[in-house]
Amino acid sequence: MSLDSLLLVDGSSYLYRAFHAMPDLRNSQGFPTGAIQGMVNMMRRARADFPASHIACVFDAKGKTFRDDMYPEYKANRSSMPEDLALQIEAIHQVVSALGWPVLVVPGIEADDVIGTLACQASHLGWSTVISTGDKDLAQLVTDQVTLINTMTAEKLDVAGVTQKFGVPPNRIVDYLSITGDAVDNVPGVHKAGPKTAVKWLTEFGDLDTLMSRSAEVKGVVGENLRTALPWLPKARELLTVKTDCDLNDHVPHLEKLRAAPEDRDRLKELFTQFEFRSLLRDLEKHTHLSGDAPLPPQAVEGAGGASITIPASADLFGYVAEHDAQPIARHYECVTTLEQLQKWLHQIETATLTSVDTETNSLDPMQAELVGISLSLESGLACYIPVAHTTHEQQLDKQTVLDKLKPWLESEHHHKLGQNLKYDWHVFKNVGITLRGIAHDTLLQSYVLESHRSHDMDSLAKRHLGETTISYEQVCGKGAHQITFDQVALEQATAYAAEDADITLRLHQALQKGMQSEPRLKEVYEKIEMPAMKVLARMEREGILIDVERLGKQAQELGHRLLSLEKQIHELAGQPFNIQSPKQIAEILFERLELPVVKKTPSGAPSTDEEVLQKLAENYPLPAKILEYRSLAKLQSTYVEKLPRMINPQTGRIHTSFSQAVAVTGRLASSDPNLQNIPVRTEEGRKIREAFIARPGCQLVSADYSQIELRIMAHIAEDENLLKAFAAGEDIHKATAAEMFHVSLDQVNTEQRRYAKVINFGLIYGMSAFGLAGNLGIERSAAQQYIDTYFARYPGVAQYMAQTRELAKARGYVETVFGRRLWLPEIKSPQAMRRQAAERAAINGPMQGTAADLIKLAMIAVQKWLDEEGLKSKLLLQVHDELILETPEEELALVKKHLPELMTGVAQLKVPLLVEVGVGMNWEEAH
Repeated sequence: MSLDSLLLVDGSSYLYRAFHAMPDLRNSQGFPTGAIQGMVNMMRRARADFPASHIACVFDAKGKTFRDDMYPEYKANRSSMPEDLALQIEAIHQVVSALGWPVLVVPGIEADDVIGTLACQASHLGWSTVISTGDKDLAQLVTDQVTLINTMTAEKLDVAGVTQKFGVPPNRIVDYLSITGDAVDNVPGVHKAGPKTAVKWLTEFGDLDTLMSRSAEVKGVVGENLRTALPWLPKARELLTVKTDCDLNDHVPHLEKLRAAPEDRDRLKELFTQFEFRSLLRDLEKHTHLSGDAPLPPQAVEGAGGASITIPASADLFGYVAEHDAQPIARHYECVTTLEQLQKWLHQIETATLTSVDTETNSLDPMQAELVGISLSLESGLACYIPVAHTTHEQQLDKQTVLDKLKPWLESEHHHKLGQNLKYDWHVFKNVGITLRGIAHDTLLQSYVLESHRSHDMDSLAKRHLGETTISYEQVCGKGAHQITFDQVALEQATAYAAEDADITLRLHQALQKGMQSEPRLKEVYEKIEMPAMKVLARMEREGILIDVERLGKQAQELGHRLLSLEKQIHELAGQPFNIQSPKQIAEILFERLELPVVKKTPSGAPSTDEEVLQKLAENYPLPAKILEYRSLAKLQSTYVEKLPRMINPQTGRIHTSFSQAVAVTGRLASSDPNLQNIPVRTEEGRKIREAFIARPGCQLVSADYSQIELRIMAHIAEDENLLKAFAAGEDIHKATAAEMFHVSLDQVNTEQRRYAKVINFGLIYGMSAFGLAGNLGIERSAAQQYIDTYFARYPGVAQYMAQTRELAKARGYVETVFGRRLWLPEIKSPQAMRRQAAERAAINGPMQGTAADLIKLAMIAVQKWLDEEGLKSKLLLQVHDELILETPEEELALVKKHLPELMTGVAQLKVPLLVEVGVGMNWEEAH
């Protein structure tokens, strides 16, 4: 038996599952990303659960196949692919490919037939094959060498499993389906003959041919139905038979082409960055796939006591074998373990104009991380590592001695430091009582400003700008259950890794600074916005915010009671108890017991119970509405009410979110652990969560929020006369828009007209089409188009701005904010219409979102500067969207309330006045 094996994924089945399983996720440009993220998780899971030497993901191609020619009604009852899913198909193919999977899309041949042919070829070679799908039709392919698995249900079907599930063996599945018919593919069978009848007949007669030849023996109505279907059944069988002899030579000339490949980390980082998958990016940075790494350069590492060790390019270092085409780069890395060595490096950094600094720790949580070592670099190829807390029983300096020696230099404003994501290192030093000062440059932020659409981790930057492949964390510490923490790494290996970080960071800065010098406006964004904002954010993260655990506990009880009450109501409406979290049981209740209309089906042909379906049904039926309410409250309970108390830092008693600058291409900040930007505020339960964010005794929370900031920026950029006039007069902009559109005076605008105008104002900012507007307003598409036409007629400057921006974006490949931040649009010239249109929408919205992001960062910087200069005790705590949250002592409230609007509106002079609304309260909701 061959040791080779084949794993085939039914990509067409997977992508529908991913789409329906994930929430409506979108990146900052509004591009749907849920199915893409779901596919990443599913493909990785499949590969982890079913390791194979050869793999492939097979998708259906567009266009007709032989079955359409045989039977024009084939699959005719299938609804068209949801638009949001169709937008993601090309990206899904790219992501799956970057995950190391060969992607197969064969024109004129269905995915099932490609899978059947490959499985057959593998069996001829003696390989075992696993097919991952939710399609029951593929059960006909199961043999002793071919197994079917359904990752959604954890079902595994071998020959015995198929027989047990369907009542017939795999070689009778086609006969079985021919009798029952296949509703998903619109292939009729024998009328009124279900699975039980099919099994009974095939058990009695053996196969379909015998059944047809002896059909006269079948009595009753069902026998008549069988005889009526006799002319059709051979065609049904042909339609339902998966082909195993397709000509795939143009796509797979030999199965060896499907050998499993490592993940392409660089490409994945580009894609994850584009789609703003922050957790996947963080995971990618933590877990390096060694098989795809490039060679290590030769290094000179000085061991304990100053002994120099040469590491050749081909060395099997940390279990890693380098390739032969490595380009040697001489390096001198020193492990500092004596006071004499430390004194030498202290003298060097005290006289240096710029020093690269990096810390090694035992945790990714900056507030909890314990310092293990410090690395420094002064010039290219020259660096040191100072271990202080390794547990390897090797010679190293006392931790406190090192910190005492380095503290004056670390805290000196006059000694300039450089790093990669120095906000993390700032926290690490804070943990040991040192305030890192003199922060001059951060390569993470340099890269982000220069090329926001690309990945900014050090490994990617080194490969992209230096042609270097850096040592990964996993090469040093291992991975999975056997991974060790950095304090357990031997000093020789730790030095090679840590000193390289400082060295590469210095060299990256030198390369990125050249690009910065040639782009004065980007240089200003980096120096005047990003770097100062990073220092403010570090202090905000450190400060954290107080949580009222008792209030959350009460809310948990209230939600618990409401969920129990809802559960009782749901069961009463259903007429019986069932598992509300089970889509299968919900489907049985809704569509079998209550016989509600089926809105759409899952890829496997079962009635769908996703949120879109339940919302549609909820318009006319009470049970789906109650199920939706239950789901919403259950998610709120688990995601926020129960989780937030567990995230309180035991040392500070406060919640400490992390703010990431280098994530969204627009410049918007991202909040994580916990994500405070996604707390729902449109429901009473969501607002109660904000009530749990409270001020410390003697203080109140102050909320300062830019009002309608993106619309004001639109007016500034588009220079539309009517918009400028409305904002200058301080009018209600939605009312003013309604007056213009409906040709009435301001005092005649009714509530409905204002609502329409508000939807249009915000919708056009995000590039909403007539189709989207119609859906939002619940009107005909033609009426929506008429509203858009009227809007542009009354605001011609906006229409002109949008047209000019599209053309400018195509010509340059990017758009800019008012302050010069560059928002790259890689898809603006894509031949794929949907991707190109998404980029055009991003081009229109990007300058507004990006300018708003710049403004709130400038506001943060200005407020923090004022607080410091005045010596106030008020603290900046949070930045969420266009809002700043401060914790202010009672005696400073009047002063802060007065100056906040002045400071925030004074950071820029636009052609329209900026407006800041300030609120005060004991909790966040009360202040907002």
